[in-house]
Amino acid sequence: MMYEKKKAKGSKTLDQRNTEDAREEHRVQKLISNWGYCSRRKAEALIEQGKVTINGKVAVLGDKASEKDNILAEGNWVRPERKIYVMFNKPRHCATALEDKFQKTIMSYIHLKERVFPIGRLDFNTTGLLLLTNDGDFANQIMHPRYEIKKTYAVELDRMIDTRSIKRIERGLELDDGMTAPARVEKLQRNKIEVTIHEGKNRIIRRMMKLLGYHVVSLERVRIGRLELGNLPVGKTRPLTEEDKQKIFS
Repeated sequence: MMYEKKKAKGSKTLDQRNTEDAREEHRVQKLISNWGYCSRRKAEALIEQGKVTINGKVAVLGDKASEKDNILAEGNWVRPERKIYVMFNKPRHCATALEDKFQKTIMSYIHLKERVFPIGRLDFNTTGLLLLTNDGDFANQIMHPRYEIKKTYAVELDRMIDTRSIKRIERGLELDDGMTAPARVEKLQRNKIEVTIHEGKNRIIRRMMKLLGYHVVSLERVRIGRLELGNLPVGKTRPLTEEDKQKIFS
């Protein structure tokens, strides 16, 4: 389901779109991933190993299927799961990962019977708003650079930030992996700002501040699009409503 700022005239109902989605064919590894069985990379590996069948026929990479087909992976029926969309207030000292041999992960706090995965990531010591889902298309809409979904962070620094530094962030900074896109900055206190960006570069906020000579004391994501973290307790989740999902894209 694609989310848009305005509903187009004559647009299809949700039931119509769902019916069309059931008939639409996709590469089988995408379906296996979107339906929550495993990652797309692992699905491709299972196909290469001959462990995936479509209607009783061994699948090969490039094969397509739809919800109406019978798909088995490793002998297990693979069917669409109920779509799950949740927001999570990530604590410090945990990795944004499904599993990690050496560090505590966000999954220590997620108690759902359905398999979900994080949409993007927050660093080990970054807190705040993180979305999880089992809907690959929804996740792609949020993460793909062309949609330019804005993310807002509350940044506490080790000292007062000056106007010159704020202007440089707003214009864009040259990092090791290229220029950052222009950001929006709001000064909250002498050493606290809100930074709104739409890029997904690794540790981009911390690297920008380091380049300007500041140390980040705390970093919290407080907003995605117009969806606010609000008063959701640390370490807790809540389901996203349809209104919440619309706020992300508006």
